[in-house]
Amino acid sequence: MARANLRNSEWVHQHRWLTLSVLCVSLLIIILDNTILNIALPTLAKEQAKGGLGASPSQLQWIVDAYTIVFAGLLLSAGSLGDRFGRYRCLVIGLSVFGTGSLLSSFTKSADILIVTRACMGAGGAFIMPSTLSILTNVFTEPRERTKAIGLWAGVAGLAGLGPVVGGLLLSRFWWGSVFLVNVPIVIIGLIGGFFLIPDSRAPSGSKLDPVGALLSVAALGTLLWAVIEGPAHGWESTSILLAFGVGIVLLIVFLAWELSYSSPMLDMRFFQNPRFSAASGAITLTFLALFGMLFLLTQYFQIVLGYSTVKAGVVLLPQAAIMLVLAPLSSVFV
Repeated sequence: MARANLRNSEWVHQHRWLTLSVLCVSLLIIILDNTILNIALPTLAKEQAKGGLGASPSQLQWIVDAYTIVFAGLLLSAGSLGDRFGRYRCLVIGLSVFGTGSLLSSFTKSADILIVTRACMGAGGAFIMPSTLSILTNVFTEPRERTKAIGLWAGVAGLAGLGPVVGGLLLSRFWWGSVFLVNVPIVIIGLIGGFFLIPDSRAPSGSKLDPVGALLSVAALGTLLWAVIEGPAHGWESTSILLAFGVGIVLLIVFLAWELSYSSPMLDMRFFQNPRFSAASGAITLTFLALFGMLFLLTQYFQIVLGYSTVKAGVVLLPQAAIMLVLAPLSSVFV
């Protein structure tokens, strides 16, 4: 079946639910990757002779956060690129970059290189996330069906809680690289399914890009996070840490000023004039700070302090996964 067939709107409508399944598979690797890695952190901290990478506490944090910084910094810009040059094309780029980063991460022998490959995965994830949602809203044109589809799409987020369990099972049978290698077949399924089922689309009028805003956001977040992560090692009152905090705050202020003055900002600051939007954004930010901060610490506490196996450490977190899996698809009802 040629991709030309996907230009037929009737064909797209008939196969919209299959298209949604491919979009959900594409989203799944981002969701699982955010939690599956945490269970492998104690293994990565082991010496290479014992099957790890000998990663220090700060390197462990960078392995987790390098992905997040790049993902957050490129997310809105990647969405704009998809609107301008084609959402399917950006999804393919995102899946390819993410799969390549996962493959390289699986076989690296250095914690520092793993940080770099994780950043590569973050870049791929930034292209995948907005593309899946934009394609979904383009394929599902009927409002009621679109709401249901978005609910199912959001329900995939509930599978994030299964990450530690999946990671624990993989680590009990294979080496630590398997938590990254598992992404590769999912990427291949997404690419093959996308070729046959995902139509290409663009925004009627693509918005201007904001590369300056993207660079400033990554630089500000990266500098502030470096100060937080390296503070315990260098000393909170050391010159380098205080300087990093100062530079990070200045970059953040410059970013905000740029976004307020630029005609097509990456992040429209006027949205925050809406108290409901600001309250919701603040609530979800605090929630994820607590959730991922807890996962980072507990997965190590269970294994290093309590002596749990990787599987048991993952199973202990199953109640969280179960609740997320049930409530995520129902979020629109509660709203």
